[in-house]
Amino acid sequence: MDVQQQVLSLVDEVLGLRGAARSWGPQSPLLGAVPELDSMAVVTLITTLEERFGIRVADDEIDGSTFATVGALTEFVRTKLDA
Repeated sequence: MDVQQQVLSLVDEVLGLRGAARSWGPQSPLLGAVPELDSMAVVTLITTLEERFGIRVADDEIDGSTFATVGALTEFVRTKLDA
């Protein structure tokens, strides 16, 4: 499974979307477009990404643009994996 599919699977799981997120693409909007993605869900999603991918995310590394689209979130995870 590629990184984007893994990220979508986690988004789907954390937000309880029952498979809906798995069909989204890189341009699919997240923050502001998915009602379930509130501030608490963002924190849970970051924690889950850290655990599943074995990455660490510092507070100053993320902002709203990180969660703007599926592609932005996937690219952030890829960058952390390559570090």
